Amino acid sequence: MSFRAWKFLTAFAALVLGVSAQENQQTTASRELAVTVGKSVLVDSPQTIERIAVANGELAEAIAITPHEILVNGKLAGETSMIVWQQGGNRLFFDLTVNRSESRIDGIRREIGQDTANKDVTLSVEGEAVFLRGTVPDLVAAQRAVDIASILGKTVNLLRVNIPGTDAQILLKVKFVDVDRSVTQQLGINLFSSGGTGTIGRIATGQFSPPLVLPDFTQAGAQTQITFSNQLNLFLFRPDLNLGVTVAALQSRNLLQILAEPNVLAINGKTASFLAGGEFPFPNLQGGGAGLGAVTIQFREFGVRINFTPTITPRGTIRLQVAPEVSSLDFANGLIFQGFTIPALTTRRVSTEIELEEGQTFAIGGLLDNRDTETFNRVPGLASIPFFGHLFRSRQVNKSNSELIVMVTPELVRPIPKEQTPPMLKMPGTFMEPNTTASAPRTPGMEVTGPVPLKPLPDPTMTVEELTRANQRLQGTTGQGTTGAPALQFVPMLSPTAPGVQGAPPPAPPSGAAPPGVQR
Repeated sequence: MSFRAWKFLTAFAALVLGVSAQENQQTTASRELAVTVGKSVLVDSPQTIERIAVANGELAEAIAITPHEILVNGKLAGETSMIVWQQGGNRLFFDLTVNRSESRIDGIRREIGQDTANKDVTLSVEGEAVFLRGTVPDLVAAQRAVDIASILGKTVNLLRVNIPGTDAQILLKVKFVDVDRSVTQQLGINLFSSGGTGTIGRIATGQFSPPLVLPDFTQAGAQTQITFSNQLNLFLFRPDLNLGVTVAALQSRNLLQILAEPNVLAINGKTASFLAGGEFPFPNLQGGGAGLGAVTIQFREFGVRINFTPTITPRGTIRLQVAPEVSSLDFANGLIFQGFTIPALTTRRVSTEIELEEGQTFAIGGLLDNRDTETFNRVPGLASIPFFGHLFRSRQVNKSNSELIVMVTPELVRPIPKEQTPPMLKMPGTFMEPNTTASAPRTPGMEVTGPVPLKPLPDPTMTVEELTRANQRLQGTTGQGTTGAPALQFVPMLSPTAPGVQGAPPPAPPSGAAPPGVQR
């Protein structure tokens, strides 16, 4: 082969290889293909299709309908790739984009607009993210808009919320009405002799203490002494007969009336407590350990108390957890401990949960207590004598009637305007003139100091995150209300057997232990 022929063949081969490389480059170049979610696209192939592959089958699926047709179905919004192998070794590359359905997005927008009743809420889709913008009335509406938009994918909440107004405040008006009446009748006769004809004696039923008759035997001819153990109504004595009589005839009527009307104000959902009374101390014996036998003083509260938690329900009613109580010191049923009188407590308490509308009244507790007690004593035999038998009988009748009712009335209230005079109690007397000014010292008002640093908000809205953090701060600073009595207080008090008390032997401290002292 000549050199010229070789050169021609070399040039022809280079030309053929260049054309093949150009065709292969054109074959491997990616093509743009778009489909909408829920719809299909048909792709034609001039050559016979051998194989199809989709990178992300969750976004789209490709199905060969005929040897020259491919059906592409959109499933989820996103981007992926599709490769088609043709007969002869050619390959087709597609950049497949699955677009969201605009009709579906418009439907979500309509749902958000209808639910929030606000046309300012906008929804935009960028890739796989959904952005919510606009202003809603409260956090509930914001959360509902996010829930609806999350159907389209991951939602970014950029909504703003109107700053809420003041929480509702509930005033609870409680009335304690207590009427206690009692009637007592006593009738009894005691006979006694002071020593006539050398005889000393008495006749009594024992219900009412008779007088004590004692002769004075220390001196001859001394007179007899008569000692009375109680104050009697009638007393008669005949010295010539050395015969006396005491008569207990008493009729008494007692009336006790109590009317307490505590009023307490609380924010919706918060607990309020009110106490008008005091605390009284009583000893408490400690046991166990080194404090065995030590006495501490524990304080208990008494008086008019009310604990309640109001909650406004979605129905517009007010649900109350209320526990009113009226207690007083009862020395008649008290306890004497080491010479100290410890009073008991007479308590009337109601604890319940009710629901009622504003201004309505519930009688949450009531008590009607009637008691009739009759005690009859007689001397056997002598009490059966006609007519004179009444001298040897005694009777005591106690009748009591107690009526109690507790009523509650909730009201929604607002603060008193600054121009209106607040309610004041009527003072029966006048106070002394103040030394400084006609009014109590106070910090000057805004008319003197000027506006306070707080300024009106330029924007009456805030983001959802800001409002959520503000609510959390309010919950943290307010805390949980107290539903029961405050924690008991302990005051140290030396025990009669504790070291340092006069007459008590100092006990030897155990080895390695601290010396004993006042126990708390």
